[in-house]
Amino acid sequence: MINSIQTVFTRPNVLFLLDGLKTTLLISLCVVILSIVFGTFLGLVRNYEKMFFGKIAGFYIELFRNTPLLLWMLGCAFLIPGSTIVVKASIALFLYTAAVVAEIVRGGLNSIPKGQFEAAHSQGFSFFQTLVYIILPQTFKKIIPSLLSQVITTIKDTSFLAGLGIMEFTRSGQVILGKVTKTSEVFLIYGFLAVVYFIICFALSVLVRNWHKKNSENV
Repeated sequence: MINSIQTVFTRPNVLFLLDGLKTTLLISLCVVILSIVFGTFLGLVRNYEKMFFGKIAGFYIELFRNTPLLLWMLGCAFLIPGSTIVVKASIALFLYTAAVVAEIVRGGLNSIPKGQFEAAHSQGFSFFQTLVYIILPQTFKKIIPSLLSQVITTIKDTSFLAGLGIMEFTRSGQVILGKVTKTSEVFLIYGFLAVVYFIICFALSVLVRNWHKKNSENV
């Protein structure tokens, strides 16, 4: 086993894996930020605009939420002209995640009493001002646990990028896997990938639970 550890976790291999992990976290960060912005917009449109644009937002959300992520990654990779495969696949992940975030935001919006719009209007607030200064702050406070859970899911979803040959964390492990010959070395590589994913996602899960517990105690 010691020989297997020394064979797998050489300095070049470790640096290669860490570089893949950096790619995974960077893609996840960009996707999450963009998805929250676009998903919030979609949630607002679907919730408050009941005509043409609301129906388009609803169709978009249902389309992405009820079709496989890998399908969209493959579609974007082969159908979007120009750019790199990393950008194309990340766009697919962003579009997919935004649809999920939109439903999270919409659920938060629906939990806010409608009487707050009337109260804000009586104080001279416009509809836009009411959303920005009153409704959205309360909404995000309510949906933080769900958003953090989606962040965890997004980090795990980046492993689909390995199927397109993108050198994220899982793909980096697969490359090293191709160099080993012993069963113990295979288990070490997969075990290392699983442990790192677990540490990151579990840490975020603990953060979600602690935030929810603290928030519940303050209510």
